[in-house]
Amino acid sequence: MKHFYVVLPILFLLNSCKENNNLVEVQLPKPEIETSVVYSNPSDTKTNSGPFQLFKINYPFDALEPSIDGKTMEIHYTKHYLSYTNTLNKLIANNPDWQDKNIEELLLFSNEKNNDLKNNAGGYYNHSLFFEILTPKGAKSPKDNLSKAINTEFTSFNLLKNKFISEANKHFGSGWIWLIVKKDGKLEITTSNNQDNPLMSDSKIKGKPILGIDLWEHAYYLKYQNNRRTYIESVFEIINWTVVSKKYNDIIPTNPQ
Repeated sequence: MKHFYVVLPILFLLNSCKENNNLVEVQLPKPEIETSVVYSNPSDTKTNSGPFQLFKINYPFDALEPSIDGKTMEIHYTKHYLSYTNTLNKLIANNPDWQDKNIEELLLFSNEKNNDLKNNAGGYYNHSLFFEILTPKGAKSPKDNLSKAINTEFTSFNLLKNKFISEANKHFGSGWIWLIVKKDGKLEITTSNNQDNPLMSDSKIKGKPILGIDLWEHAYYLKYQNNRRTYIESVFEIINWTVVSKKYNDIIPTNPQ
């Protein structure tokens, strides 16, 4: 019996070696080489003829990463924003009564009786402001007059930020979140549905927007899926408070607190 147990492992090894002689060498695939994504140049996106033009961003579409990914920015700017602008220009061309009005006058004139104008004038204005207040580099918090106003109305910048994010996150459906200056000069956070905004005549809370962030899913779904809160928190990191502060200063002389 002892001999049997010694011979058995030897036979097993010999048989394994024999089988190994019939093995076919398999070539493993080489690791894929990562290729960089090439985006279009924002300045190459042109509107059709008309009085309203795109706000020109001066940075590549992927410059706002990781807050907003390049593909979302490219689609948002070259598809959604461009579509609203072109459609608005077409509406203006077909309606002589609207041709001498600026965008804020058109927004004030917009209502449920002319939904095409309301949706596209709103879409144009809202997106123009959105792209204007974003930047890969800029002041990370407001200063001077706006900072003082925020401390007066919200106690601190952090409390403003927390309330802004909370209101954006609980807004139902598509729309926008705004920081506005009301007629009395006070700041307020408010939201609007679809492409509505606080400049429209039927807005429940009226005022001049100095900051607006898109809450439509096309603005964040590729990167954040349904996590709107994380999207808003990330966008807060790329707000150009220098621009927002200037907008506030431009309004305050006519609306003293």
